[in-house]
Amino acid sequence: MNKDLLPGAGVLALVLSLAAGGAAGANRSDGWNECAKIADDAQRLRCFDDRFGRSPAETEAPSYLSRLWELDTESRLRKFAITPYRSNYILPVTYNTTPNEGPIREAEPGKEVKNHEVQFQISFKIKLWQDILDKEMDLWVAYTQRSFWQFYDFADSSPFRETDFEPELLLNVRTNYHLLGLRGRTIQVGVDHQSNGRAKPQSRSWNRLVANFGFERDNVILLLDTWYRIPENEEDDDNPGIEKYLGYGQMNVFYLRKGHRFGLLIRNNLRLHDNKGALQLEWSFPLIRWVSGYVQYFNGYGESLLDTNASANRIGIGFILKEW
Repeated sequence: MNKDLLPGAGVLALVLSLAAGGAAGANRSDGWNECAKIADDAQRLRCFDDRFGRSPAETEAPSYLSRLWELDTESRLRKFAITPYRSNYILPVTYNTTPNEGPIREAEPGKEVKNHEVQFQISFKIKLWQDILDKEMDLWVAYTQRSFWQFYDFADSSPFRETDFEPELLLNVRTNYHLLGLRGRTIQVGVDHQSNGRAKPQSRSWNRLVANFGFERDNVILLLDTWYRIPENEEDDDNPGIEKYLGYGQMNVFYLRKGHRFGLLIRNNLRLHDNKGALQLEWSFPLIRWVSGYVQYFNGYGESLLDTNASANRIGIGFILKEW
């Protein structure tokens, strides 16, 4: 009796299995159709991953430059939002062994400049136009502000010694080529204005055409920034001969590892005689999710516009907003 029922039971099980498979297939088909209707590329890709069980670990994480400039589909979710540009940090304690007293005493004879100072930088950017003419390029506007605050000069109400303002307009071309073992990810061209907003004799300002190049390989990022100063009339020039100190470009190298970031900035005027330059070393280390500890050392010319022709030797410690 039982032997006679076995074939029938097998057929019934097969029918139930096919029915379940058909229902699952219908659900998959419905999910596929729903995802396919999404217009945004990044959101559509994420929908497919969620619907069909692909875990985030299976998707390669965007690189540093991809996140910074929204170079790939996954990184381009944040349309027309305010995002970090250069580093955003505060150094509550810095010590400069060679403070530049000349410009301050020119305006206020006998004024003392403290070695201890607070330094901070605010830097952000906004994408104005994405995929210009359906090409691999975007238009950005950026703003950076760096301040040097004589906070510890309590006798003089803690004045700001210098603040530099730097708005930029940048056309970012998304690239993907290889050069000397590095992957070229960005080429930027644009216009840069930098000034300290002061009246003469402490006024400093200049305008530049810029061309920047971004490379990466694994955890190493290389940024090459170049510029050409837009000529000014001699009577309007607040920074005569600034190229003698800042040259025509600089190089930044970053190495990322387990939440740490090690950075090197090198700038040089490339002159055999009267050579001038600057070196900056930095280390960021994890503290909490969005904030890291930060140590910065700078030596050389041009730390600020007011200090263009004066060499600084400064070390500071503080905090930096983490974007890597």
